[in-house]
Amino acid sequence: MDRIIRITLCIFIVLFAPFAGVLTYTAYTESAYQNTLSGTYTYACTITTDAPLYNFTLFIPVPVDRNGNSPIAARFSNHTMNGVPTDWETTLFDTGKSTPLKVETPAIIPPDGTTVSRPYIITVSSETTSRSPIDTRNPAENSIMFRPVQSLRENPCPHASAGGSTRCFSYTTSVYAEYQASAGTSVTLTSAVTGKNTWKILEPGSNEYRTEISTGIRGENHGWAGAVGLLSSGTGSYEGLAGA
Repeated sequence: MDRIIRITLCIFIVLFAPFAGVLTYTAYTESAYQNTLSGTYTYACTITTDAPLYNFTLFIPVPVDRNGNSPIAARFSNHTMNGVPTDWETTLFDTGKSTPLKVETPAIIPPDGTTVSRPYIITVSSETTSRSPIDTRNPAENSIMFRPVQSLRENPCPHASAGGSTRCFSYTTSVYAEYQASAGTSVTLTSAVTGKNTWKILEPGSNEYRTEISTGIRGENHGWAGAVGLLSSGTGSYEGLAGA
């Protein structure tokens, strides 16, 4: 009888050990993921011009979620955005469908030596943390975007971005620009945001999405201009991660 009990116990141990190992490893990875998880939004808005712009007014979308919330908007509202020129007056507007930033300044005067090939560049930027994991696979629904997101369409990813779970999209939105300038002036407006989760389970891991809008204007402008939006989502690691 003792021999049968010993054999039974041995069989139980042999069968239970791998199961216990899986449970232990799963608990470890989940704990390591939750304890090291960090979400970060990196934002930049760039204006380039090769000649002076006068009586400049700009309405450009700030990335927000579907409820109008965004750490980027908060940085503008509390005046902690990096690189904002001292003569700019900035105001946020909540329209219900989007949150544009209004920029007003008497003039944007490029320094001497500015040319078409060497334009004057103004960049405002920030890096902010997220209070919760960022949805990097479906940002159009659940993360901050330049809204309204119109005519969202999935496209093949460029060869350099192909592979894995990355998906690529295009969409349209609008910016408003009012200013006087000479006929040959070239102005480019670009705004981009990247949402990224990072963690460490034995080694560093991450996933992210990135979206950018841009438009180019020739000469002076007095009204709305269409902007092309690009979105890449689901880039990085997701396998076995809850909430990623």
